[in-house]
Amino acid sequence: MSNIVLIGMPGCGKSTVGVLLAKALGYAFMDTDVVLQERRKKKLQQIINEKGIDGFLAIEEDTIAGVDCEHTVIATGGSVVYGKRAMAHLHENGTVVYIKLPYAEIERRLDNLATRGVTLRKGQTLRMLYDERVPLYEAEADVVFDASGNQIEQTVAGIARALAARNGDAHGL
Repeated sequence: MSNIVLIGMPGCGKSTVGVLLAKALGYAFMDTDVVLQERRKKKLQQIINEKGIDGFLAIEEDTIAGVDCEHTVIATGGSVVYGKRAMAHLHENGTVVYIKLPYAEIERRLDNLATRGVTLRKGQTLRMLYDERVPLYEAEADVVFDASGNQIEQTVAGIARALAARNGDAHGL
């Protein structure tokens, strides 16, 4: 297995878990939102405001489909699952892990939707977005990790165990 790709709702901990998981496994770390911002020289919300959601999603898909790395934990933006080409590329080069959390926990963690770069369409609530995306995350996941009630360290250790078990490695990755 080359890369470990983290998907899930905004606020589920992909970036935080990703950094610690990479450190624990001796992998590199990449946050595709940061890559996108660096390439565009703009914050995610600025790109969404200027290009619209569909424009942003196209830029995100192109960016992620062009990612070339090995032995890297990749934290993706929550909207990555809308990009079929991006997801196919991520699957070709790694194992996709969905960090699953219940809606109430996501809602509690997110208090800055207006500036965070979340692709909410006009009239769409966070609940509607959650209900729309959960089936997409589940369909794309090679591994589903339920992080409900976990501390960050528990989530990191749990994902590492799940990946080791999936790969038949009782001693870790």
